[in-house]
Amino acid sequence: MEFWPEFMASSWGREFVAGGLGGMAGVVSGYPLDTLRILIQQPHHHPVSAFHLLRRIVASEGPFALYRGMGAPLASVTFQNAVVFQVYALLSRALDSGSRNDPPSYKSVALAGVGTGALQSMMLSPVELVKIRLQLQMKDHRHHQTSREGPVSMARSILRREGLRGMYRGLSITMLRDAPAHGVYFLTYEYGREKFHPGCRKNGQESLGTMLVAGGMAGVASWVCCYPFDVIKSRLQAQTKPRQGDPPPVYGGIMDCFRKSVREEGYGVLWRGLGTAVTRAFLVNGAIFSAYELALRFLANNNNSSNGFSIEDKELQGN
Repeated sequence: MEFWPEFMASSWGREFVAGGLGGMAGVVSGYPLDTLRILIQQPHHHPVSAFHLLRRIVASEGPFALYRGMGAPLASVTFQNAVVFQVYALLSRALDSGSRNDPPSYKSVALAGVGTGALQSMMLSPVELVKIRLQLQMKDHRHHQTSREGPVSMARSILRREGLRGMYRGLSITMLRDAPAHGVYFLTYEYGREKFHPGCRKNGQESLGTMLVAGGMAGVASWVCCYPFDVIKSRLQAQTKPRQGDPPPVYGGIMDCFRKSVREEGYGVLWRGLGTAVTRAFLVNGAIFSAYELALRFLANNNNSSNGFSIEDKELQGN
């Protein structure tokens, strides 16, 4: 019974919980656009616009079809985001050589983001694999009636047919996408919030508008720098291990997928769905950082109030 109060009394405990709440806000706010992005990225003889695809899905399957497969990322991204923000906070402090009273340098922020992204890939790759397979059930449904699987049954099916290695299909490309993207992500957020609200990196008093815009810009910047890797990743993870007698997979690896995609559909295929992705990124990451920062403030104030004094009292005592 003593664990929770002690956990919430520590800065890393509050960062963990706030990161989880931010992850939940991000999934719920951006999942429909993520479903559209995955469908648009798949090979098409006649590429369709996001708006046309949205109308077709809603007309044929209803709006809730856009949330198909959300259970897996909602459960896992909550934990994953909690770990991401926790690891980022620890790395940015550990890599910074300046005073502990000052915010980490931008160099430390970028390096901590790269390390965080690389670690996140290990957790995220199986989750994204399951999510993509669930989202693509809509594509199969247009051609023939198929039984719909949930996240757990889909994961079991992949493990049964493809083994543990199959669950980590696309890990290398996920890491190539996430490591640099997270460096850009956290650097853009920290730089943006300071520009919009000078001094906020030290006093933590930025407005909700600053959180939303800086978080949105961070999401957009990270997606723009890594988007071609995401297209390749989605195509590789959409492939299933062929049964005996079936033809081999279309793509034999990262470079093979890149060459065949560009040869058959042009270089523009590497940016297909970018508009949907950056729109979603702005909404999602504005929500993530806002939920994270507000939760962190609330938890810190609540903890200090329960101890009989407020943050302002602490600052007065320190002065």
